[in-house]
Amino acid sequence: MQYNFSNFKNELKKVNDYLVKEYSQVHTGRASPMILDGVSVEVYGAFQPIKNVASISIEDPKTLRINPWDKESIKAIEKGIAAANLGLSTSIDDAGMRVIFPQLTAETRQNLVKILKEKLEESRIVVRKEREKIWEEVKARELDGALTEDEKFRAKDELQKIIDEANAMLEASFEKKEKEVLG
Repeated sequence: MQYNFSNFKNELKKVNDYLVKEYSQVHTGRASPMILDGVSVEVYGAFQPIKNVASISIEDPKTLRINPWDKESIKAIEKGIAAANLGLSTSIDDAGMRVIFPQLTAETRQNLVKILKEKLEESRIVVRKEREKIWEEVKARELDGALTEDEKFRAKDELQKIIDEANAMLEASFEKKEKEVLG
């Protein structure tokens, strides 16, 4: 009986999706509404994501436009963006707010690459933990008699192929974002 890796593959896909989502929140000097996804704003006595209290659009390559649905919440939005410490500057005008993405310096770019590498390593650690869990499961199934020794080693080879593919996907995501950051 062959070992079924479909759940394992789904878990690895989730790890890659998580890494891509994390990378989307790292600003590269270009305006991207996704950077504000993790920012919460206190309005009406509760914390809510900015996208729940305002519309966000790209005004130009370096500027986002935020139009709150309730003009009274503009100060709370400004405070939330400042508290998120994203390195963005804000400017309030009569139509809403502009979020300005500063030009990245060489030093800032290198620091961002370090952050990207840390997030990549965190994802690799999760992959290794998942691999260990599956390998322990395969060995346990062999002890129970559900797998033969040959099937165990075939499963080990298949597991390694899947891990190599997952690591290549993570590395590709990192390289794409690194290229974006370094310009």
